[in-house]
Amino acid sequence: MELSQRLRNLPPYHFAAYNRKIAELTASGVDVINLSIGNPDLPTPPAVVDALIESARQPANQRYPEYEGMLAWREAFAAWFERRFGVSLDPRRQLTTLIGSKEGLAHLPLAFMDAGDVALMPNPAYPVYPTSVALAGGVCYDLPMDAESGWLPDLSAVPADTLARAKTLWLNYPNNPTGAAAPLEFFERAVAFARQHDLLLIHDMAYAEVHFDGARPPSILQVAGASDVVVEFHSFSKAYNMAGFRLGMMVGNAQACEGLTRLKSNIDTGIFRPLQIAAIRATQLPETWIDERNAIYQRRRDTLVEALRALGLRVASPAAGLYLWPQAPAGETSAEFALRLLDQAAVAITPGTNFGSRGEGYLRITLTAPDERIAEAAQRLRKALA
Repeated sequence: MELSQRLRNLPPYHFAAYNRKIAELTASGVDVINLSIGNPDLPTPPAVVDALIESARQPANQRYPEYEGMLAWREAFAAWFERRFGVSLDPRRQLTTLIGSKEGLAHLPLAFMDAGDVALMPNPAYPVYPTSVALAGGVCYDLPMDAESGWLPDLSAVPADTLARAKTLWLNYPNNPTGAAAPLEFFERAVAFARQHDLLLIHDMAYAEVHFDGARPPSILQVAGASDVVVEFHSFSKAYNMAGFRLGMMVGNAQACEGLTRLKSNIDTGIFRPLQIAAIRATQLPETWIDERNAIYQRRRDTLVEALRALGLRVASPAAGLYLWPQAPAGETSAEFALRLLDQAAVAITPGTNFGSRGEGYLRITLTAPDERIAEAAQRLRKALA
């Protein structure tokens, strides 16, 4: 028995030994504070859970759901999107319901890329993007990003022969892993670039509702005419602490929405109706709920930023997202430093190289742990690195 060539061609799983070490330490009784995974620890709003429970008891909601999602759910999300971004979407043609945004990101290249097609891929980037391109037989062309550019790619640097083979352009703001935000002016340039070169621009906006200090990250669909060439992914995992619900949405270009829905109808079934009803309730929560939740994340951000800077590590204070992206100390690779923190402080963080070669020299630290664990992690870091 042999795995398929497709699976064997996937990029290697980064830092598997590190994850095994976390598991071994935990099994041996070591109190590891895991700040390596962006898994929201805060509870789902009670009103959302109540809506789930009540609707799950109704026999009509226990049958197979609609592939494209309930119209009531799509209308509710379109209304939420217009309130939040001032952009009107057709709920029948410009929305595709997803089993979490990760599932949609993984499947979209199968609908729009053929073997040998090129994906213009930021580096560093969320690993699902290049993996999904590889599964579709595509090839990634790196768009290097760095702190000096604000973690924005230079689209003008892509060679003409690469552009001739390119089918998709991938962007993600607020960014995972760097925490960078993109101004609307950059989105305007990106949309014009995609239109000029006949690209499907894929924008992952999973962290749209996690923002600090008065920031309000824009949607790329706020650019006039963007839906001609753009799809944007949204996630209820991060927006409303609903990670286990597995519910997301792709919005924008109608042809792309139809194509992904057609693909999904052949490989999965629609979302359990009570989950959609719960998500409808989430879209009706007052803005104050978002503000109060974000205040907790902001407090954690400030605690860790202060601790890291006190230790001499360079780290920006992000205006959005769930991650810090500090630089490793001079003379240590990302992996070496992460291992040292695990050994000396029992604090687990993610090496930047898990997100591509341009992540070398950086580390990703999540804010998704209770305040007391964040404070304890900061104290352990001071002791280990003083």
